[in-house]
Amino acid sequence: MRRFSDRSHLVTLSEINITPLLDLAFVLLIIFVITTPLLDNSINVKLPHGGSTNKAIDKHNIRTIEITSTGFFKMDRLRLTQTQLVTQLTTEARTNPNLIAYIRVDKDSRYELLAKLFDTCQRNGITIAMATDPRPDR
Repeated sequence: MRRFSDRSHLVTLSEINITPLLDLAFVLLIIFVITTPLLDNSINVKLPHGGSTNKAIDKHNIRTIEITSTGFFKMDRLRLTQTQLVTQLTTEARTNPNLIAYIRVDKDSRYELLAKLFDTCQRNGITIAMATDPRPDR
């Protein structure tokens, strides 16, 4: 009879077989790659009814304001100083509560000028619309 202390006949396995582990990792990777794009559109949301419909914008309510790279202001193609522009905007905002400031800014102009214009529009309740160029830089 063999004794339990005599274990020389048992061979220990010193290497771990990683093939099943790699198979599992690849299967999980494939599952995540396939299901991730589906997660974005998987929720159907029904929006509640209510609120007001978008109003048609009257062209007389829009004031086009341009800021050049040299710091000059133009409102509806009329060149103004910053104080004249602020005065005219506040006067028109009091008489026309539906006033919209359509702002076109040169990309090289100072941010300080735009910030002051935004502040003036915000204090007087003027809606702001920004113009951008959708084309990439060349």
